[in-house]
Amino acid sequence: MSTTAPRAPRVRGKGAGLGLLAWLLGIAFFLPIAWMALTSFHSEADAATNPPSFAASLTLDGYREFFGAGGGASPWPALVNSLVASVASTLLVLLLAFPAAYALSINRVRKWTDVLFFFLSTKMLPVVAGLLPIYLFAKNAGMLDNIWLLVILYTSMNLPIAVWMMQSFLAEIPVAVIEAARVDGARLPTVLARVVALISLPGIAATALICFIFSWNELLFARVLTGVVAETAPVFLTGFITSQGLFLAKVCAASLVISLPVLAAGFAAQDKLVQGLSLGAVK
Repeated sequence: MSTTAPRAPRVRGKGAGLGLLAWLLGIAFFLPIAWMALTSFHSEADAATNPPSFAASLTLDGYREFFGAGGGASPWPALVNSLVASVASTLLVLLLAFPAAYALSINRVRKWTDVLFFFLSTKMLPVVAGLLPIYLFAKNAGMLDNIWLLVILYTSMNLPIAVWMMQSFLAEIPVAVIEAARVDGARLPTVLARVVALISLPGIAATALICFIFSWNELLFARVLTGVVAETAPVFLTGFITSQGLFLAKVCAASLVISLPVLAAGFAAQDKLVQGLSLGAVK
């Protein structure tokens, strides 16, 4: 009678190796953020040393200067503009992408694959190629330095990816559930709000978070199309790079503060994000 060697130790060793690799990758991704946070608590002299000094004294001067304690510009208008543009555009994207995804996944229209390809093709155009026409349009329409122009632009930029993501999420909803709601007399708005939306809530949360991050981090259009009134946080951050040099500690402090809303949103919605991104991955 032949015997085979047990495979459990080999499986455990492989799992431990993958776990170690995942930890190393996580640390590698986290190190720049940790380094930025540490540098933000150093003085400008200590932050500019090469090699860097880990044992340098800590100070809050970078944060005080960022918030205007030294007589500089206040970051609050830029932060509020970024928040308004990101939240408003994300809500508009969800309102437009949800019924579009329903028509492309559950109640499919004719040539729905062509429609999806059209949405995807709009992302193939380089952003720089559309910058000059949009600038001329905004100038002639009197919408330069207007936060609502950014809301419209961010909505149009994020809508294709949102439709693609939500289409894949809604395609996994059992059709029998929707048919049962229709048999009970539910109309389309009721089906969308009380059945489809509740089942696909993790996917909606994942889509909203990604659209929020894209809008919050956008720099090119905000840099060209805004001035003082509608200046966003990334544009405000570029103001710390001056002809006098790069104030590293202040830049790190500003970068950390501007990154906090995205980090907080990701941490708050991490369970929904994982469920949404993994929805449909396992049949």
